[in-house]
Amino acid sequence: MFADRKDAGRRLGEELKKRGVEADIVLAVPRGGLPVGREVADALGLPLDIVAAKKIGAPHNEELAVGAASADGSVWLNRILIDQLGVTDEYLQEERERAAETARKKEERYRGGRIGETIQGRRVIVVDDGVATGATTTACLRRVRAEGAEYVVLAVPVGAPESVVRLRKEANEIVCLETPEMFGAVGQFYERFGQVSDEEAMEYLKVD
Repeated sequence: MFADRKDAGRRLGEELKKRGVEADIVLAVPRGGLPVGREVADALGLPLDIVAAKKIGAPHNEELAVGAASADGSVWLNRILIDQLGVTDEYLQEERERAAETARKKEERYRGGRIGETIQGRRVIVVDDGVATGATTTACLRRVRAEGAEYVVLAVPVGAPESVVRLRKEANEIVCLETPEMFGAVGQFYERFGQVSDEEAMEYLKVD
């Protein structure tokens, strides 16, 4: 479907322009969202910054997300799964704080000491390379809204249909190029979907 993240970003930028989406800033979800976000920001002539979140793994199974927290502590919790697994409030609070701290350190490192862009009162486009469960995406969107964004657009190349539907209540507008019914993982819709290194991610944020 997409050659790589840059190809996806170019196509996403074209779609946003075609729809006449107006914004003040693009926020990419690191690390995979940065190559996509760079292309979108360049296409629209907007500054690029980041908004980070980390998923909260289930006890004894870190890969199973029971929620996610962003750098300011904004959180999304999968209450159904939490109840099914009997996850305690104490565990959730501890992991929420840990996830938020990890996201905060990631933002600081990637910016290289630069202060993050102001969000309050601005029209924001949040970009990632795709949406699977939507856990980290939700935490990022809630963080942006909590910081007072005037209007929030989620823009992704591909997303799981049920996740995209659920995310509609978290953003003012969603632009998703593809919502395949047979959705396994984001990477299956890219010819090349290698890991984005920290060094590469930081390069996308450099201002000329």
